[in-house]
Amino acid sequence: MNPDIYHLAAQVGEALAQHSGTVTFAESCTGGGVAHAVTAVPGSSAWFGAGFVTYANSAKHRILGVSEGLLKSQGAVSEAVVVQMAEGAIAASGADFAVAISGIAGPGGGTDDKPVGTVWFCWAGPQGTVTEKHQFSGDRSQVREQAITISLKQLLHQITGYYTV
Repeated sequence: MNPDIYHLAAQVGEALAQHSGTVTFAESCTGGGVAHAVTAVPGSSAWFGAGFVTYANSAKHRILGVSEGLLKSQGAVSEAVVVQMAEGAIAASGADFAVAISGIAGPGGGTDDKPVGTVWFCWAGPQGTVTEKHQFSGDRSQVREQAITISLKQLLHQITGYYTV
């Protein structure tokens, strides 16, 4: 594992453990990569209990409650879908914080509107929700690694910002 990703995951864990917080992940294009990163941290079971890899649209709908109509009208790689993914993950897991990720890692699957490397994120928790769209470059592995890194960096920001207020 990339040592920078491990370090971020450990920082997330420290911040959550310090405040008895918990996190869940709703992952699509990262295929469980964020959950893999946090479970590499010893003691992560104290702050991470469940994650969801919902790669197919049918899984996003069935497991996380994402609207079928929304998936058809906006597509899985959209702001509205990642918000519903994050909300569904919190509802299913009971976690305090959630990260949802949906994107196009490539090499195929891109369109003019959503080229390869397009990734939508949602961070949800007691502070509300924050969404971001990123356009990453590189091959499939590089896009996924960048998405994992961004998800953990912003999650750490959300956690520390919430608990220091």
